[in-house]
Amino acid sequence: MKFRTGLLLGTAFLAGIAAGPQIAHFSGPWNGEITSHALAESLAKDSDSPAENYRLLSLFGHVLEQVKANYVDPVSNRDLIVNALNGMLSGLDPHSSYMTEKQYADLQTRTKGEFGGLGLEIHGEDNHIRVVSPIDDTPAARAGIKPGDYIVAIDGKNIDGLPQDEAVERMRGKPDTKITLTIIREKTPKPITVTMTRAIIHIQVIRSALYDTIGYIRVSEFNEETGPGLEAAFRKLKDQSHGKLAGLVLDLRSDPGGLLNQAIEVSSDFVRNGQIVSTRARHPQESQRWDAHGTDITGGLPMVVLINGGSASASEIVAGALQDHQRAVLVGEKSFGKGSVQTILPIPGNGALRLTTARYYTPSGRSIQGLGIVPDVAVRETREDPGYSIREADLAHIIKNQGGNTAKPPARTDMPAIASSIPDQPPANWPAFDLTKPATDFQLQQGLKIVRAMADHPVSAQAMLPTAPRHD
Repeated sequence: MKFRTGLLLGTAFLAGIAAGPQIAHFSGPWNGEITSHALAESLAKDSDSPAENYRLLSLFGHVLEQVKANYVDPVSNRDLIVNALNGMLSGLDPHSSYMTEKQYADLQTRTKGEFGGLGLEIHGEDNHIRVVSPIDDTPAARAGIKPGDYIVAIDGKNIDGLPQDEAVERMRGKPDTKITLTIIREKTPKPITVTMTRAIIHIQVIRSALYDTIGYIRVSEFNEETGPGLEAAFRKLKDQSHGKLAGLVLDLRSDPGGLLNQAIEVSSDFVRNGQIVSTRARHPQESQRWDAHGTDITGGLPMVVLINGGSASASEIVAGALQDHQRAVLVGEKSFGKGSVQTILPIPGNGALRLTTARYYTPSGRSIQGLGIVPDVAVRETREDPGYSIREADLAHIIKNQGGNTAKPPARTDMPAIASSIPDQPPANWPAFDLTKPATDFQLQQGLKIVRAMADHPVSAQAMLPTAPRHD
């Protein structure tokens, strides 16, 4: 079986958009027998005239009738139309799609932060189901499922070729019921079988810990709870440190994105003045700009932001804003490179469209579409090949990078001296990386070292190891 890799991001979108356009119904006979030459001629025309539109819609109607009459198995009009809508939108770019009513309801539930299942973000591509990432503290994460794993069977039944929404439906079920997944993992010779117990999944988007006097906040995605949760976590860190908090590490690694307004809110918590992000749409009057709201909840504490190839969309907006304003030092690996915004356009009674409607630009005016954000200090997670080898630029028919006035962030003059001595990968004897054990997290340890230096705190060998971190 041949597997091709791909990654679907939790896309940023603008909430509160008016209902989508009305859908007209067209019917009518096909005039004459369709031939491959006539089809090619019809599709080659680039005209929006009423006559051409009618001809193409007649072509669609003819194909629909042929499939209904001749396909090997009976198929409903609804299935054919939904498939056609999916093809029309997914053919534009990797992040536009049509959602049925159920899929739209699932999306709304997801952005509110609670849903039922295993805690997996998955993506369907080329008839395979691939794990984007397990969500922290869920059955999938505890079972050891990893980003990049392919799910090939559910409860012993092969799902190769199964649509993504059907695969999701099979993995969901009543809490406390068992489910077995068979997965294929790169560099693992045999399939892996994992049995889990379904649970109600509450996405804990914010985690925090205190390492001596350095605070740590992890953001796993951007939903409606992210902004308030981050501010509450920072207040708790201040209390835990008895007012002696000396710096902060913001962890955006493997954060696939989410709500645009939450990315703006989080950025504005650390940038006092100036632009956070701007968007440019097809029509100039729909372009927008968002500025900081005049506060920095840390009071200017030294900051490091951790990123990697799974940091995408909303997390790239935050990283780009903090880098351009030289508010934080970015540590880790190049980000995913998704520089587009998706708008949700509801169609009452018929689901919704997720449509790419704008490109976004960092405060310095750069578009990271297809390029990603390059960290100020490059540090790999392990000595092995990077875990995220597929980025936006590798996906099919992505939108072009255009409109930006620069491809690089402003030159930095504020880098701490220690940055030049930070190794770009762990030493040979470094323990295997385990997210549950901070002492094995090489990128985090280097980030802590940089923050301590920026805060003018001594850095010793012992400081490489977290001392009794307290988690929320």
